[in-house]
Amino acid sequence: MPRQVDHEGRRQLIAEAVCRLADERGLEGVTLRDVAARAQVSMGAVQRCFRTKEEMLVFALGVIGERIIERVRARLVRSPAQSAASALGHAVTEISLLREEHRAEARVWLAFVAQAAVSEALAGTLKANYAALHEAFARLVAEADESAEYVEPLDAHHEARALLALADGLTAHGLIGHLTARQAQDVLHTHLGRLWERPTRDSRSG
Repeated sequence: MPRQVDHEGRRQLIAEAVCRLADERGLEGVTLRDVAARAQVSMGAVQRCFRTKEEMLVFALGVIGERIIERVRARLVRSPAQSAASALGHAVTEISLLREEHRAEARVWLAFVAQAAVSEALAGTLKANYAALHEAFARLVAEADESAEYVEPLDAHHEARALLALADGLTAHGLIGHLTARQAQDVLHTHLGRLWERPTRDSRSG
């Protein structure tokens, strides 16, 4: 009886090989032959999983995005009783990839962002990832704003866009050494703190 091939498992294995090579060399150093060697599969196995290099890269980017979003979800689940403002802070910190153990992931993420500027397929995957994060951030901003009953409510979607842009900027600045991880975290915490340092209805009435 022929051996069953775990097609999805092999695709995941290949995606991990793509990420390791991208971390070491950037995406320009990722070839189908090298991916096959790193994943310890044949070239034919790679080509049966992915018709083109771009298709392989799109899948690998999707794996990275899912991993980051899942980590955000896990962080929120660990502290279910936290406020929406605290949850937002944890989520933005997680996707900023500032911790030392996430530096490799940050290098790979930025390599894909750069490549997406000239690849519509990669850009589409990135936009889908950003859209999911945008909706989550906007919901948390709106919940935090409503619970504190601020006099002038925030535009939740505008703030979500700003936070996503800030997170990506901090990832880049931290990775190239313009900011230390501590400095990047301070920038993020200062920005988040200012969102909630606004007059509330109770403070006005006092």
